[in-house]
Amino acid sequence: MKVSVIIPCLNERAVISRAVASAWQSGTLEVIVADGGSDDGTWEHLRHLNCQAVRCSRGRAVQQNRAAQLARGEVLLFLHADCRLAPGCVAQALQALARFGHAVGGAFRQRIEARGLAFRLLELGNGMRALWGQCPFGDQALFIRRRVFQQLGGFPPVPLMEDVLLARAAAARGQWLLLSGPVQVSPRRWLRRGVLRQTLHNWRLLWGLRRGEPLEQLAATYEAIR
Repeated sequence: MKVSVIIPCLNERAVISRAVASAWQSGTLEVIVADGGSDDGTWEHLRHLNCQAVRCSRGRAVQQNRAAQLARGEVLLFLHADCRLAPGCVAQALQALARFGHAVGGAFRQRIEARGLAFRLLELGNGMRALWGQCPFGDQALFIRRRVFQQLGGFPPVPLMEDVLLARAAAARGQWLLLSGPVQVSPRRWLRRGVLRQTLHNWRLLWGLRRGEPLEQLAATYEAIR
């Protein structure tokens, strides 16, 4: 099997080159970057990087689905632009999927690039949610068998939490794995709002999803604090 790394981005000129480089260092077959209409020079910068760049409508679900249509790998790995894969991540994914045939895909343990006990607790909690709750998030670098992704119709075309909805749908077909990775994660969201406030907001979004609140309404709340 081969892995295609897909990176959605929007105004990520400062960090996109690191994400692309980490994917190649991890052993991917190809890197496809889907730009959602950046106006900070990201799109122009992509021409100088070793990747296949595609421009499409804004929205992480739309961008990732578009890139997945171009991918050639039997495994699709979705990497956020402000995250980086450790050199062994692709090999870990392939070995795990070969060993556990019932698994639909997986994610990686995080290493948030900031010091402090609060960040270590976040890493632990996110890992437990992915493993025991079978609900990995996009910033854990989801990877999924291409056939399963296609059977599910890709990411649902929603404005927010497309990763959670895909994870839940895929969990009905098989197990999500949690691998050691790690995936290096930027702490910028937590540093901007504070660890506690950002975490509580994430929980609020999940609770709203469970209650059936309109995703457009939840997305508006999310955008308001970015």
